[in-house]
Amino acid sequence: MPRVVEYIRKDDSSPYKRWFDNLPVQAATKVATAQLRMELGNTSNIKWFSGIGEYRIDWGPGYRIYLAQDGDTLIVLFGGGTKATQPADIRKAQALFAEYKGRKAELAKGSVNTEETLSWR
Repeated sequence: MPRVVEYIRKDDSSPYKRWFDNLPVQAATKVATAQLRMELGNTSNIKWFSGIGEYRIDWGPGYRIYLAQDGDTLIVLFGGGTKATQPADIRKAQALFAEYKGRKAELAKGSVNTEETLSWR
C-alpha cells in the first residue's frame, strides 16, 4: 500500500489543509473518504499526467485531490474544486511539486540547515 502524506511548505503552510478546512461538511466527508481509500491502496480514481496525479471525486462540483508520487509515497499537494478551475489547479499542483523536488534536492546536497526536513502531516 502506498504511504499518503500531505506536503507542508517551508513556511509550514499547507495548501491542501487550507482548501480542506474551507469545505462544507458533506464535501469534507467525501474528500476524507477518498483520502482513506488512497491510504488503503485504492488508487483507481487517480489519472496521471505530466508528473501529477488527479484523484477525481464524483460528487458535487467534481472535487479533486492533486498529488505526486515519490517512490511508494503519494504526496498530497493541493485540493481543487470544479472543471472550470481545473487548468489553474493543475498549474498550482505542478508548481507545488516543483517546489517539493527543489527542497528535496537541496536537502540531498546538504546545502541547507541539516535540521530542516520536508514536513508531513
